[in-house]
Amino acid sequence: MTNQHSTCGMEHTMYKKSSFSGRLLALLALCAVATAGYAAAKPAAKPAAESAKAGAETELHTLHVQGNIWMIVGAGGNVAVQVGDEGVLVVDTGLQQNATKLLAAIREIAGDRKVIRYVINTHMHPDHTGGNEVIRKAGETIMGGNVGRDDIRGQQGATVFANENVELHMIEPDAQGKSVPQPLWPTETIAADLYDIYFNGEAVKMYHPHNAHTDGDLIVYFPKSDVVVTGDIYINTVYPIIDLAHGGSINGLLTALNDIIDITVPADKQEGGTMIIPGHGRLADEADIVEVRDMATIIRDRIQDMVSKGKTLEQVKASKPTLDYDGRYGATSGFWTTDKFVEAVYRSLTQAKKNGG
Repeated sequence: MTNQHSTCGMEHTMYKKSSFSGRLLALLALCAVATAGYAAAKPAAKPAAESAKAGAETELHTLHVQGNIWMIVGAGGNVAVQVGDEGVLVVDTGLQQNATKLLAAIREIAGDRKVIRYVINTHMHPDHTGGNEVIRKAGETIMGGNVGRDDIRGQQGATVFANENVELHMIEPDAQGKSVPQPLWPTETIAADLYDIYFNGEAVKMYHPHNAHTDGDLIVYFPKSDVVVTGDIYINTVYPIIDLAHGGSINGLLTALNDIIDITVPADKQEGGTMIIPGHGRLADEADIVEVRDMATIIRDRIQDMVSKGKTLEQVKASKPTLDYDGRYGATSGFWTTDKFVEAVYRSLTQAKKNGG
């Protein structure tokens, strides 16, 4: 089984061997970079000068996963890039301040002559959508007829796909009364639970799980390359993130993790096979996501038992339902702590109980 307790402080070197174990060793070196990128995704407000400086110091790293798929770490959330004869498809676009560096990394992978045709957002959070404008404007939508050079928003560029709830959340004002600027919105929203396109010689399937990490998640699967991109439904840096304010739930998250496991197929001795690009953290395979699924299910069941007995949130926290997993996934500081995870699970389950679920 993949060792998820390995140290991440290795010096990064370019690794070009094709074996899974070799790719995994290379990715372990990037683990710290990905974790830092996640921690920076939703910090407390910082002065503009400080944010610009942080963006300027960001270093991006790329790794060929398999088939047509590459992974870029360090832009915010992990970014997936599919490259082929028809052009480039990008899944997620990192933080806004890292967009120019991300574009340079994409061009280094694909070459200057490959045009960015499609962008897919796995959900709405700014560490996955912040580069939408820059990446979209660098590309060009495939259109034909007398609208071949038109864009319905008056802004020529690549097509940006997302679930319809992503745009709805971007439009709605936040606590300060501000909405996400329109150039960061998707250009094409998806209402169906399954949407697919054919690009670069392979199918690209987009699955919409209901009320998982958020209510606007997409799981992106490249069958020919045998790679799944999960967004923040699956991460391997901290406990699973459940965004209750935007429709997330623990039971929906577990259903989505099980759906991903149904898609994946391991190779010999449960290593390799279908590769998984998480929202944050290192490259993974089925054994890794099974470990997270099992952990989250066990903790959900522990808290569910206490909820059924009428325990308060304070009593649940005092019981330390995550104790045996804290050494691997726990955090006491940063955006997503162990306490926040326990509270999110508790509130998700109590809400489900009120609704008769």
